[in-house]
Amino acid sequence: MLTLNNLKSPKGAHKNIKRIGRGQGSGQGTQAGKGDKGQKARSGGGVRTGFEGGAMPLYMRLPKRGFSNAPFKTVYAELSLSAVDSKFESGEVTREALIEKGLLKGSDKRKPIKVLANGEVTKALTFVGVDKFTKTARELIEKAGGKIQ
Repeated sequence: MLTLNNLKSPKGAHKNIKRIGRGQGSGQGTQAGKGDKGQKARSGGGVRTGFEGGAMPLYMRLPKRGFSNAPFKTVYAELSLSAVDSKFESGEVTREALIEKGLLKGSDKRKPIKVLANGEVTKALTFVGVDKFTKTARELIEKAGGKIQ
């Protein structure tokens, strides 16, 4: 019977770690796998990423021009009309309702919402507090008798 006093890991499950710098008898003494001398052999030695031995590094040699709006761009939680149509029978489509029905999950709960025209709308739904609609999505919603507030 297996009890706490006779527990053993299976054969080959445990491998001894390589203890470097513990004398000649260990086979990893003297230079301890660091080769002979030099900056990389010293404690705390080594160079930073991109260092080229004092030469001007590549990332500093390359020209830097222009402006990138990437850090400031607005990322939307995208929502397809077919998904909304399948989950809602009638009434208002709000952020809270979308979260409750499981259409907005994770970080999408906090992002502004954009409705895309994937699929058809068969019901007259009222969209409240939704930030953006594609032109086609807006037309499909209004054609089905829905409203956008």
